[in-house]
Amino acid sequence: MGLSHDEYGLICDRLGRTPTPTELGMYAVMWSEHCGYKYSRPILAYFKRYKESLEKNSLENAGLVDIGDGLAVTMKVESHNHPSAVEPYQGAATGVGGILRDIFTMGARPIACLNSLRFGPIREGEASPETVARNRYLFEHVVAGIGGYGNCVGVPTVGGEVVFHPRYSGNPLVNAMAVGMMKIDEVTTAAAAGIGNPVLYLGSSTGKDGIHGATFASENLTEESEARRPNVQIGDPFAEKLLIEATLEALQTGAILAIQDMGAAGLTCSTIEMSAKGGVGMEIDLDLVPMRESDMTAEELMLSESQERMLCVAHPGREQEVLDIFHRWGLPAVVIGRVTSGDRVVARRHGVIEADVPAAHLANECPTYVNSPQEPERFQKDRSWSPDAWPDVSNGSEALMTLLASPTLASKRWVYQQFDQEVQTQTRVRPGAGDAAVLAPRGTQKGLALALDGNSRWVAADPLVGGQLVVCEAARNVACSGAKPVAVTDGLNFGSPQQPEIYWEFDQAVLGIARACEALQTPVISGNVSFYNESELGPIPPTPMIGMLGVLEDATRSLGLALGPVPTRLVLVGYKNSVRQQGLGASAYGSEVRQEEVGCPEAPQLEAELRLTHWLAEQAYLSRFTCAHDVSDGGLAFTLAEMAMPHQVGIEVDLSTTSLLSPDLSRRDAQLFGEFPGWVVVGLAADTNWDLLQESARSAGLHLIELGEARPNSNEFKIRSEGQEVIRLNLDEMCRQYEGSIPRCFV
Repeated sequence: MGLSHDEYGLICDRLGRTPTPTELGMYAVMWSEHCGYKYSRPILAYFKRYKESLEKNSLENAGLVDIGDGLAVTMKVESHNHPSAVEPYQGAATGVGGILRDIFTMGARPIACLNSLRFGPIREGEASPETVARNRYLFEHVVAGIGGYGNCVGVPTVGGEVVFHPRYSGNPLVNAMAVGMMKIDEVTTAAAAGIGNPVLYLGSSTGKDGIHGATFASENLTEESEARRPNVQIGDPFAEKLLIEATLEALQTGAILAIQDMGAAGLTCSTIEMSAKGGVGMEIDLDLVPMRESDMTAEELMLSESQERMLCVAHPGREQEVLDIFHRWGLPAVVIGRVTSGDRVVARRHGVIEADVPAAHLANECPTYVNSPQEPERFQKDRSWSPDAWPDVSNGSEALMTLLASPTLASKRWVYQQFDQEVQTQTRVRPGAGDAAVLAPRGTQKGLALALDGNSRWVAADPLVGGQLVVCEAARNVACSGAKPVAVTDGLNFGSPQQPEIYWEFDQAVLGIARACEALQTPVISGNVSFYNESELGPIPPTPMIGMLGVLEDATRSLGLALGPVPTRLVLVGYKNSVRQQGLGASAYGSEVRQEEVGCPEAPQLEAELRLTHWLAEQAYLSRFTCAHDVSDGGLAFTLAEMAMPHQVGIEVDLSTTSLLSPDLSRRDAQLFGEFPGWVVVGLAADTNWDLLQESARSAGLHLIELGEARPNSNEFKIRSEGQEVIRLNLDEMCRQYEGSIPRCFV
């Protein structure tokens, strides 16, 4: 069950007796890393709001952001890595279903989904044929599971990312993010209250799927993990759609006092957490629980993670209103218990008490552990690396084509074309069209920009700086869409925290994220930790993912990344920065072209990043740009290529003056492919006053560098530097390379 001997001793001491099998199972799931955060809780205190919530015992299902106009946005990201490794379709599908329930449990209507996915290599020759085939299978079925569930449930999938790396071969990552919107004065709570109030079971019947799923998620994957297939839940998106509508309708009546979904740990989690949050007890009769199989034991009923289920506490005398609504939507709904005084959760089966446990002990008193962090030896090696170890690039065109062909950097059209992006008809900037997705919700003029980003190369090379960089890039992405960044949800994916080096990576990455969020004024309002992402191949790279929310004052002024049909001046915006390794350390160029993952990423200036993101949003609101795209993977050359390819707009630029932003630049490959924080390429609107734009940039501590122009009637992509042509390519060839990379793996 994943409990240590010492933990078992604590349970016996607290109960004053030996636990029953059902009680032991309840402790096992609630004290798993997945639910109890036994290794991560001390480090998550770096996040100011998380620490405050812990101290107040007020953690809810998802955070809330006031966006004005009486409206609020709620969002959260959740991992479903282990289930997806053994049953990719259902693992991914139920990940979507679970995160959606966290949203509408708050009283918000889900309006968008995003996903962040990691797999091993899918190109032949990059791993053994068996490994490549397995990675393709996982990739194909995870994408199908996300589409199969999201498309049916009526929530658009509007953004995300996909990355491939050999160290994900044994342990793919599947992180799902959901976003909801509601009136700010209608938020619901999960805290049970009111002695004698009825406790209602709502939604699908309980089966034997997903039992001990939380403990499965809190251990390393091995060859035996395939036998854990029954731990994976089975999803029903049509039932979820009914559950969304029934729940939101019931909440509008005011008859529901508290509500929580039965996610990880099922009935155990919902009864224990709702009781602990409210400082009350709860008695339930398991005989009344709707079951798929009549012979289910108390332990199975308490631990099942069957999907599309909720638990609520109704106001006295109003339970029938709730039951009638769910029955009208064709869903099971029944009173299974009542709120009690004291702090104990009691569960009966066939009239016998099978569990009688103190709620707070399971919910709030999980033992926490602090490991001794140890900096890996490779970190010092990466820190001292110099790009002089490589010859400068001799063929810029060939190097760019190599980057365009990388499945990690190439077009993800093969993925997002399988997702419904337009349902609810609020999507303004779709996947692939901008640095962030943009929604124009009804009922307000404002827009929402959403991005979900991570870069494990940066974090693996320097966790502290890498953690800062992933926050800064996510903020830049929503700013490039025209939005002011306002809040973060994070998904933290790491190996075993019991290994000192991985514990060090986790500690440093979370510290970096916390510092960046504080500086950028984007608090972490919710999140998820996924440990034990390891297999026989070893631990995954440290992979924190940042979900960023931005708000546009006017959704109609959103920006995409593509150059349009008119000649456009191209300008590089950024702040001056000294660089350690000319932007080539831990770069995509190093990984894909030089075939070496060495060096460290360049550190951001957090105060300058704040000024940059706010300035970009202001200029977009003033309609001074036609497009914007931040410089990240692949450097400046790759950024320009992604802007030129959507509408096949030729460009001619000169990078000679980019050294004004980074005086240490002395190499051509650094100019072309170096990854520098705080660099953004914008296209100027025809009527933009250059002098006025420069003055506003200077007042924000930023610099503008003219690069060249976009030429809609040309099909050539040309880059010059120091009087020489360093890249010259045909856009047709570039598009074939970029768009065809992933589809070629499935021919």
